[in-house]
Amino acid sequence: MKISGSVALVTGANRGIGRHFAQQLLERGATKVYATARNPALVDLPGVQVLRLDITDAASVAAAAATATDVTLLINNAGVFTSQNLVTGALEQIRLEMDTHFYGTLTMVRAFAPVLAANSGGAILNVLSAMSWLAYDGANAYGAAKAAQWSLTNGIRMELAGQGTLVTGLHLGSTDTDMMAGHDIAKNDPADVVRAALDGIEADQHEVLVDDASVQAKAALAADLGTRYPQRVSGS
Repeated sequence: MKISGSVALVTGANRGIGRHFAQQLLERGATKVYATARNPALVDLPGVQVLRLDITDAASVAAAAATATDVTLLINNAGVFTSQNLVTGALEQIRLEMDTHFYGTLTMVRAFAPVLAANSGGAILNVLSAMSWLAYDGANAYGAAKAAQWSLTNGIRMELAGQGTLVTGLHLGSTDTDMMAGHDIAKNDPADVVRAALDGIEADQHEVLVDDASVQAKAALAADLGTRYPQRVSGS
């Protein structure tokens, strides 16, 4: 998969990682970049083709797919972070996490898979998280939704292999975006995250782990739960 000459569509392109994706795709020679957002007026990047898109609205997704029939690279970046736990959190916010990360991504894939097939296969990149592999008090709704999105990514990779579509999952820890603005911790530079992601697509990688947090989270999947979550599992 080559970025130069591709036609890309980026969800949630009005800010953060999505805006960096749109910008770097242009810099790498993408022929066209559809920069999408629920409010297209917020997309301020020169050189992109702006589309209104709400990935939780099936009609909006269908309209985007009917317009962007030349897409060869789909970047599923749009997301939310509600800071909800599962037992005591607001159920409507937990549903929003799942509706966005799982069902929203799935709706996009179902709409654009035929477009990609018609354009020689192309590629899909899903922006996941180190939280795909972690539980964390105060963010368990996000973790559950990202775990579901990771499983979705693995499933569609198998289902779309026959049409020649590369499916890549991007995993990252805390990154310096509006979503993490209130957290005083070490953060990735979003430009570095996007650079690694696009390099991974061009190398036909199925997963891109951009930082130590993601590498360690995946490596720990085989560990005993009492080791991974000693206080939470034992109750001590």
